[in-house]
Amino acid sequence: MWHVYRRRRRSLVGHQCPAGIVQLPYCGDQLMIYEGKAITVKALESGIVELNFDLKGESVNKFNRLTLNELRQAVDAVKADASVKGVIVTSGKDVFIVGADITEFVDNFKLPEAELVAGNLEANRIFSDFEDLGVPTVVAINGIALGGGLEMCLAADYRVISSSARVGLPEVKLGLYPGFGGTVRLPRIIGADNAIEWIASGKENSAEDALKVGVVDAVVAPEKLQAAALDLIQRAISGEFDYKAKRQPKLDKLKLNAIEQMMAFETAKGFVAGQAGPNYPAPVEAIKTIQKAANFGRDKALEIEAAGFVKMAKTSAAQSLIGLFLNDQELKKKAKGYDEVARDVKQAAVLGAGIMGGGIAYQSAVKGTPILMKDIREEAIQLGLNEASKLLGGRLEKGRLTAAKMAEALNAIRPTLSYGDFGNVDLVVEAVVENPKVKPAVLAEVEANVGENTILASNTSTISISLLAQALKRPENFVGMHFFNPVHMMPLVEVIRGEKSSEEAVATTVAYAKKMGKNPIVVNDCPGFLVNRVLFPYFGGFARLVSAGVDFVRIDKVMEKFGWPMGPAYLMDVVGIDTGHHGRDVMAEGFPDRMKDDRRSAIDALYEANRLGQKNGKGFYVYETDKKGKPKKVNDPAVLDVLKPIVYEQREVSDEDIINWMMIPLCLETVRCLEDGIVETAAEADMGLIYGIGFPPFRGGALRYIDSIGVAEFVALADRYAELGALYQPTEKLREMAANGQSFFGQASSEV
Repeated sequence: MWHVYRRRRRSLVGHQCPAGIVQLPYCGDQLMIYEGKAITVKALESGIVELNFDLKGESVNKFNRLTLNELRQAVDAVKADASVKGVIVTSGKDVFIVGADITEFVDNFKLPEAELVAGNLEANRIFSDFEDLGVPTVVAINGIALGGGLEMCLAADYRVISSSARVGLPEVKLGLYPGFGGTVRLPRIIGADNAIEWIASGKENSAEDALKVGVVDAVVAPEKLQAAALDLIQRAISGEFDYKAKRQPKLDKLKLNAIEQMMAFETAKGFVAGQAGPNYPAPVEAIKTIQKAANFGRDKALEIEAAGFVKMAKTSAAQSLIGLFLNDQELKKKAKGYDEVARDVKQAAVLGAGIMGGGIAYQSAVKGTPILMKDIREEAIQLGLNEASKLLGGRLEKGRLTAAKMAEALNAIRPTLSYGDFGNVDLVVEAVVENPKVKPAVLAEVEANVGENTILASNTSTISISLLAQALKRPENFVGMHFFNPVHMMPLVEVIRGEKSSEEAVATTVAYAKKMGKNPIVVNDCPGFLVNRVLFPYFGGFARLVSAGVDFVRIDKVMEKFGWPMGPAYLMDVVGIDTGHHGRDVMAEGFPDRMKDDRRSAIDALYEANRLGQKNGKGFYVYETDKKGKPKKVNDPAVLDVLKPIVYEQREVSDEDIINWMMIPLCLETVRCLEDGIVETAAEADMGLIYGIGFPPFRGGALRYIDSIGVAEFVALADRYAELGALYQPTEKLREMAANGQSFFGQASSEV
């Protein structure tokens, strides 16, 4: 809290506070004007009062119903006190206000639109009443102020910020835009262009960036925030600063003529639409709202904002993205639950260098855990070091890393050809070739060269952890730790619990993954675990389409339009045709009833033709190097001759059919993973697909996608494609859910 100092000195009212803690200029005998569970208002000196946010029982301040109600009461109390000459707004937490409590407000989004608009305007009246106080107001921003937290700040006359604080309006990331006056006040404070950039990007901004555009009036060192706020309010009270003139632009229409408006808004809409794409409407709708409200004063502009905000809240994109946010919070909570059992990983090791090993070593080192990188070949070691150096150099070029930090990270990676230093390693990540004959031998070898408590984690994508554990003397210390490629970019790590894995081994691996900056999900053992088990039925749908004579380029375009970052043919090229071929065989062996197909497929044809994808420059596409040195896909007519023998029929299919052939198997396999206990919750299943394979975030994940269609409707849809095989057969439990009107996330908002 910025107003508490851990040193002894005299307060501004001239007496010492107990216990050596000096507060803003009051101490024990001050007049309490208002006291609630989230907000207090206390008299300071000379008519100045402090409105302090400090939500009891929470680590952060947020706008829930309680806080909003108390803010209304606090503002009324200030208005009723004729002795008040100025208000300073502060926080009793390390942050200022992190925004609205989405877990509470999401229930409101189910209400009728008219009711939602009325509720939003009622909340906005509170901020307007604060803004209309007959005295100057100053907000002291000590820490993070996001969403509604920043909108509260914008309602004040002056804003002073700690140099360490960050501010922003991230609502577009939830498929929304600011709904507590942000689209009205921000453009009137910093201009339309700057406001559009802040709102449409949803980025957090530094204190200095906030000062540059005029969001705040001063940036000060954290220890000077108290004095700066007091100085500012005193100058406003004395008349040195004209707070009424400062306030007036926020109450008026936007100062842009018709031509300026057209240039600002039309250009921005075109650019932002291109950046966001058609599946994320919130950024463009925010600009439209600012434009519609430009010619009106505050109160009418707030009505326009409320109507637009409610419209966005009702979109499927917002519902999915809010669900994604809630799922992410649930995942973090679950991962944190392992902390009590976990051991600290002070020294790690990776077995197998190369690109994957180098990526793992980089991620560990850059996040502060030193790591040994072992291989049996010097050239592989060099490849791994080059990969780590390249990634660190990229961060240095972008200003995300200092030269000193880069050197420190490189020094934290120790290459070795022997097990000499493995005795003190806490956790070893095995990342050798994906071969069920090689991995057990390597794991047994490393087990013989580490301490009894060292955890072994296999970076396998498909091979059973329980099967690999049979080669070990201490299987309780063994888990799976499946990274996704490229390691530095992909946020997911699957932590796989084998039949004999101890809870300590699982917990320690989860903690290490978090320390590496990853989002770990604990899954139980089965072929393919969660992500690959679900991905291969998706590829199965793709293979069926190609064998039915559907152009793979068309399939890619349809699925990319659906929201995938790349179509299935392109994705297979990136993964590697050989990797996909091996994975498909593993999955067919594990689930022969639905994943085994005796006919040759597109993957077989390309594999046999040595078209392995990006790794050798030709797969479904051929690859050229662009100006940045990255592979660029190009259509290759020659591949049609390779695929011709596996085209068994010529079917006429619609784009909708393509989507259904692809998505139904993926969704049904996700359902099976949940029913089989491979993942514990629907949230984990959906987040695994979003983080692991780029499932379209605005669709929320496979299970939320089923919910959006309706479980009964989805079952009926799957039955329409039953002729395609067992991958398209709903489970009995899913049919029961359909009959009972159940959904996967019907209670999600109240559980988080």
